[in-house]
Order: sequence, then structure tokens, then C-alpha cells
Amino acid sequence: MFVAMNRFRVAADREADFEQMWKERESYLSDVPGFVQFALLRGDNAGDYISHSVWQDRDAFLAWMRSDAFVRGHAQGSLAGVLEGAPLVGLYQAIIVEDKERRTLDESAPEPHRTMKLPGH
Repeated sequence: MFVAMNRFRVAADREADFEQMWKERESYLSDVPGFVQFALLRGDNAGDYISHSVWQDRDAFLAWMRSDAFVRGHAQGSLAGVLEGAPLVGLYQAIIVEDKERRTLDESAPEPHRTMKLPGH
């Protein structure tokens, strides 16, 4: 399992606008190979949000970033004036995954401190 998160700092009094933009946008994720789940999370502190996506593996995430679905999903309006700066990206390889039914240890995960350059960065 691979997790990608973007942390957003939303401008004061723009939280409702930010949430509405996400509610109205088309995600194009449901047909993307390797996509598992998406959540938009609101923090306890004003203006603190995280987009959280779960992928089958790193390769599925990277393939999505190069896909037409990614381009269409990110071409749906601007967050200019809503955000206080660019989102902070966090990419994570799952080492332990546990739910009510089982606990899985991923022994195939890459070694720690692996650096990965994102397309376009």
C-alpha cells in the first residue's frame, strides 16, 4: 500500500469555499488502476486540511500522475486566493497495515530514506 497526502493551509474565512470546490469537482479516480481510497480531511485547527489518497502501490500512484485522469482532475479551477501557499506533499510506503480482520507486514517495501522525484518537480 502507498499513501500520498497534500497538506493545505487555507486562508482565513475561505474554508467553506475550499470544501465546496472539492465537493463539486470530478475526481476521475474511480477508474484509475491501483486506486484504493481518497479522503479530504479537515484538521482541528482553522485552515488545516489534508487530501489523503491510498494506492495499491507506488507504481500505481506514479502512473496516475502521468495519466489523463490526473490532468483532468487538476484542471478544474484555481485555488488562488483560497490557499496560503503551495500544498506540502507527503508520500508514504505502508510498512504495517492493520484492520479488524488482519495485520499485514510489507517486507517488500523499499528501504528508508529513498528519494523519489515527482513528475513536474
